[in-house]
Amino acid sequence: MSAKNGVEMVKKVAEFISKGTSFDRVTQMVKITSGGEGRCVGEFTVAAEHLNRLGSLHGGLTATILDNVTTYALMSKGSHPGVTSSLSVSYVSAARPGDVIEVDANTLHSGRKMAYIECVLRNKADGKIIAKGGQTKYVDFNTESSK
Repeated sequence: MSAKNGVEMVKKVAEFISKGTSFDRVTQMVKITSGGEGRCVGEFTVAAEHLNRLGSLHGGLTATILDNVTTYALMSKGSHPGVTSSLSVSYVSAARPGDVIEVDANTLHSGRKMAYIECVLRNKADGKIIAKGGQTKYVDFNTESSK
């Protein structure tokens, strides 16, 4: 898959997921800017509806964005989206309204049964890390090998 085809596929998947009726629609503000070959990069501007009570980017939304964007990165490698077996997020610093946040996910390894993806969210203006983490996904849905 070429990089151009990869990013177009990632954009289509992200649009389909965020325009649905499921909880994932909360990620509709994330604009995919590049991707393919196991990587997905996007960005969004922190708005009032993204905040917690203290006025910074909500941790649950951060985790959902990390979950979705790492899945898009994995899918750009030609993998099944899988199911999450482990999701981790470390919250490093606050993001405030108006901050543009870049989300960068990279597939570290995708095997027959498991895939490992990392992700960093950083303030685009100064490069400051907002959160980092990743997930492990089970991707083996071949019913013959599951028996």
